[in-house]
Amino acid sequence: MIVAVSGGADSVALLDILAGLHDLHLRLIVAHLNHALRGPEADGDEAFVRRLAVSYGLPAEVARVDVRELGRVKKLSLEEAGRVARYAFFDDVACRYGAAAIALGHHADDQAETVLMRLLRGAGGTGLCGISAKSFGKLVRPLLGATRRDIEEYIRQRGLSCRHDSTNSATDFLRNRVRLELLPYLATYNPAVSGRLVAAAEALARDEEVMEGITDAAFARHGRDGHGRVTIQVAGCAAEQAGVRFRLYRRAVLLVKGGLERIAAAHLRAIDTMVFARKPQMVLSLPDGLRVSKSYAELCFFPAAVENRTAPCETTADGPGVYILPGGYSLVIEECPPPEAWGGLSPATACFDADAAPFPWLVRTFRAGDRLVPLGMTGHKKVKDLFIDEKVPLRERRRIPLVFSGERLIWAGTLRTSAEVCITGRTRKAVRAEILDMDSLMDL
Repeated sequence: MIVAVSGGADSVALLDILAGLHDLHLRLIVAHLNHALRGPEADGDEAFVRRLAVSYGLPAEVARVDVRELGRVKKLSLEEAGRVARYAFFDDVACRYGAAAIALGHHADDQAETVLMRLLRGAGGTGLCGISAKSFGKLVRPLLGATRRDIEEYIRQRGLSCRHDSTNSATDFLRNRVRLELLPYLATYNPAVSGRLVAAAEALARDEEVMEGITDAAFARHGRDGHGRVTIQVAGCAAEQAGVRFRLYRRAVLLVKGGLERIAAAHLRAIDTMVFARKPQMVLSLPDGLRVSKSYAELCFFPAAVENRTAPCETTADGPGVYILPGGYSLVIEECPPPEAWGGLSPATACFDADAAPFPWLVRTFRAGDRLVPLGMTGHKKVKDLFIDEKVPLRERRRIPLVFSGERLIWAGTLRTSAEVCITGRTRKAVRAEILDMDSLMDL
């Protein structure tokens, strides 16, 4: 188990308690991150933690990160940059040691402060649950049921020494202002305000378990997660109550983005507006490169990087064989006798008159102005109009392979073939082509 030790009373008490649980045979590793913010004082904390680890006979992992510079580069507040740096460091240490848990020293007063901070920021029920005793991943908080007074009394009785962070008295940080100003003020209305906030968070957490179960069931009905994107069926989602819909959006964001940082209520409302909008196709950009698109019956959540994988490119097919195509497809071409019937062909398969569609074939993605003569028609039709008729989502249009023989478009893959190269009674030799979706193959 990794024990996060800053040198303050909370983490010192945590380490002492865990080190005393001899019956559990815990293998403890002390982890300390120097934030490089307080000069000699921070260096003193680091030296203190190193000595503390030695006194317990435990290994210590110590690192130094310029948190101020990290915040500047990633455009984060100092508090948020420190949190990001700490958790990244703890995760790294846990991976290197193969640790099953990372123990943090958060306590009941931290919980009360967190609930108030999130309330001030406009959090909903999920956020107001506060800090969990066990979070996603390996984070555990054994002291969450203890108050700051309990911890200070433990430190006194055990005769333990600890460090004091001078920045804890600075009101530049929201948490400090909540602890030093807001909570004492609220205590004039109810001296037990911290305990009431903790109790409210616990009650909301119990309700959250129920709502998460409802969300799980709704996602099973309407959602799908795979290959870096999440899809939700618009009609099914729209039929749910607002509370369930918004939780579905949060679930989709969490699955794609890995977290809900910088996702505000306004973003969820914007997604909900898309669901009920009359427009069949819409795209919404969210923080951190997240995209949400609506295409007819489907809502899709995906990273912006996914769009870059479908950039236009070309493949030349010189004859029968297997070819890797843009958009995550493969093309299988083989010579065959003319088919006696068309009924058995899937939309991803087509047959052509070999003399009417000579090689080499050029396979590429859609460009404005592309057109073909669809089988069953005599005139040309724009591929864009074909996409609209077939209700092809915008994000998929750059994936669909278009097959050309010379200058002539002979197949809008999986959609329509050209009447100009179709099998007739005069056909002597045919070519069969099949498009396989590599994503579908990965599901097998």
